[in-house]
Amino acid sequence: MSVTEALSVANIDAYYGDSHVLHGVSFALQEGRLLGLLGRNGAGKTTSMSTIMGFLKPRRGTITLFGDPIAGLAPDTISHRGIGLVPQGRRVFRSLTVRENLTVAEQRRRQDGSRPEWTLDRVYTVFPRLKEREAQLSGLLSGGEQQMLAIGRALMGNPRVLLMDEPSEGLAPQLVAEVGRTIARLKAEGQSIILVEQNIKLTLDLADDVAIINTGAIAFTGTAEQLKSNPAVIAQQLGVF
Repeated sequence: MSVTEALSVANIDAYYGDSHVLHGVSFALQEGRLLGLLGRNGAGKTTSMSTIMGFLKPRRGTITLFGDPIAGLAPDTISHRGIGLVPQGRRVFRSLTVRENLTVAEQRRRQDGSRPEWTLDRVYTVFPRLKEREAQLSGLLSGGEQQMLAIGRALMGNPRVLLMDEPSEGLAPQLVAEVGRTIARLKAEGQSIILVEQNIKLTLDLADDVAIINTGAIAFTGTAEQLKSNPAVIAQQLGVF
């Protein structure tokens, strides 16, 4: 069976002003798989996501989405090409209702027939609590409900690749487990996902492949099973056993 590269990040250098923050970063996401991007706080995980989404323009290197170059394009163009983002900190539109948050992000899916299209009703099926609160201002939701809304909003764009930046951050353990089940469901449906997480156990439970970033450079790439069987790398790069 042929393997399709959904997203490729190759030799990316990026800067904040004069500060060199990404140093030749390279990793690849295969279609229908989940890549876990791990690293300590400040290692460059969110910066990598920002560069993929076009919020930060790389000075060197290439980023391709199913073979098409997207590095340096505007964020809205990248979104329309098929990359969805669940941002760190949720960033829901607090003055809009739940329903408005979802419908404002709606994009019709490219008709490749591989997966059912995301619609408002389908999002509500996955997240019944959002249906119950569809007329409520999103700023009044709990942290867990806002995270569900952030995931649902990204799915309404019918992304070819979904970037998830710290989706378990600040959530109670039972909600972390719920987020994990949702991600597992998306992966089982064939969604290509990059998961950025501090929660190493959650990531290794879900991921097919893993990349570790350390001080803006890739320190490890391999399968999740390879990383699980290498506690020395986990200890050295992530500071845990």
